[in-house]
This record gives sequence, structure tokens and C-alpha cells, in this order.
Amino acid sequence: MTIFKPNRRQAQWNIVGAAIFLIANMLANPAQAQTAWPAKPVRIVVPFAPGGTTDILARAIAPELSKALGQSFVVENRAGAGGNVGAEAVARSPADGYTLLMGTVGTHGINKALYPSLPYNPVKDFAPITLVAGVPNVMVMNAEKAQKLGINNVADFVKYAKANPGKLNMASSGNGTSIHLAGELFKSMSGTYMVHFPYRGSSPALLDMIGGSMDVMFDNLPSAMPQIKAGKLKALAVTSSQRSAALPDAPTIEQAGGPALKGFEASSWFGLLAPAGTPPDIVNRIQQEVAKSFAKPEIKEKLLAQGAIPGGGTPAEFAKMIDAEIAKWAVVVKNSGAKVD
Repeated sequence: MTIFKPNRRQAQWNIVGAAIFLIANMLANPAQAQTAWPAKPVRIVVPFAPGGTTDILARAIAPELSKALGQSFVVENRAGAGGNVGAEAVARSPADGYTLLMGTVGTHGINKALYPSLPYNPVKDFAPITLVAGVPNVMVMNAEKAQKLGINNVADFVKYAKANPGKLNMASSGNGTSIHLAGELFKSMSGTYMVHFPYRGSSPALLDMIGGSMDVMFDNLPSAMPQIKAGKLKALAVTSSQRSAALPDAPTIEQAGGPALKGFEASSWFGLLAPAGTPPDIVNRIQQEVAKSFAKPEIKEKLLAQGAIPGGGTPAEFAKMIDAEIAKWAVVVKNSGAKVD
């Protein structure tokens, strides 16, 4: 039997030919040239501590995305600097669809005007995906402290605060958050002064509110709601322009605060973003799956019961909203005199 043995030159040409065939095949079938997304778990970075509204919403949509896309969506908390630590980490991550940010009105609306040197650009460094939810904030007090001081409403609070400047402690989820700025706006418009204590998220701030070392907070409604229902926090008013269906007995601050607080409005929102340069097909796929999840009655009703209004709009709509919010909050920050402390 004769065995054919190619010479060295023939072997080299065989290798070259195989390489050319492989490259041509990849060019002709680009879908086969790269692994379909997602091929591994996806991180959703929450730039605040566990337990707050940002965290609650991220953990509400993560399982839905996992079921729809066949990969784990893992929530990772990276708190600090009013959300700037987590936002910067995502902005510097690879634009491959495996690192997302649950951004907020703070990280992508307020902080650009509040911080003299922001470590990321909220527009240029991100690809907006979709608005997840809008929520009102709620002005709450430690229930026992409110009863002890005879504070039953916003008017009572303003009267006491004016008579006792600096004797009330105001908690927030961090410098630059909507919770912080709502309090600063309230102080500016009502002519009151409370000492601000920034935390690394709503959850640790709420613990001290319940414990009594903090007196007042303008928290996001979903994270405050369980403690309001439990009677540990007293809801004085919501910060939105209209009453919340989830807390119908609470008036708006404008309704309850008299002429000085006319026009008061400081609501929050939360949305998914990816690093700039993330492929549009990945961005659109995530947006579509979030929108589908919000179409499920059980998911929509759960969010509404917590005081959150589900979003799900397109990336273009979310991008336009972010631009408008940056302009809006620049004026609010300037007029309120809010500062990072």
C-alpha cells in the first residue's frame, strides 16, 4: 500500500488554504463568528447599599431578565459618594453587555450640577437602556419622636423646626441623591434648618430613623413603605406634584405646606444604563425584555403597590429624559443652595 506524504511546501499551502476557508466562512456567517450574548452572567451594579429603592427595583427585574435571556443577572452593590462610585465603575467597564448600571436621578440628573468634579460624564459615558420606574419621595419622621413633639403634619413640622433650628437631624441616602436634594429644597423653601447626615443608602439611614437617632427623611416611597405600614415611621407628605395611589392619605408637600412651599416637587426615577459603546442590539434586547416583564400584571401591580410607576420605554426616550433631567436639576441645585457636605 502506498502512503502519500505531502512535502513541506504542500503542507504549508494546506494550512494557508484552511485558514482562508475559515476566515471566509466567518465573514459569510458573522453570527457564527462570535458567541451569542449573553454567554455568561450579567452584573447589574446598584450604586447604593442593599435595601433601598434602587436595590429593590434591581432585584425585581433581575429574575425576569434571567428567565427571559437564559443567564443569571446578578445584583452587585457598590455604594459611595452619592452613587458616583458605582456609576464610575460601570462607565469604565467593557462595553460588552455584561455590566449594567441601575442609575438614578442622582447619578444621571443631580450629580452633574452638585459635584464640582464628577468622575464620569452621565451622557457621554453611558448608553441609556430604559427607564425602570419613577417614584415619589415621602417626608417621614420617627413616629415616636413626632408624637412626642406634637408634629402631626407639615405645618407642625415647619413651626417646630423654625423655633428650634438645628435640633432636628435629617438623614439621606447620600450626598447628591434625590433624597438629599428634596430635603435641601424643603429647607430652602420653608426657611428651616436641619442638620444633614448622609448615609451610604436608604437602608442604613432608615435603621437610624427607626432607632431614633435621626428625626426626618425624604425617602423614596418603596423603601419607606414597609416601615410606614408598620407604624415605625410617620408619613407627613409626598414630594410629588400629585398624591400617590400607594399612600392616598398623605397630601403633597405643596398641599400641606402653605404658600412658602407652593410648587414644591422632587420625585425620583431609576433606569438601566450600559457603558457607552455597548452594541445597540444588546441594548434593545434588554429594553424589550424589561418592557415585556412590566406587561405582566403580577409585576406591574407589585411595583404600583410599593409606590413605583413602571417604565419600560425605548433607549431614545430614556436618553431624552436624562438630558431634560440634567437641565432641570441644575436649576434646582442652584436655587436650593444644596452643597456636598
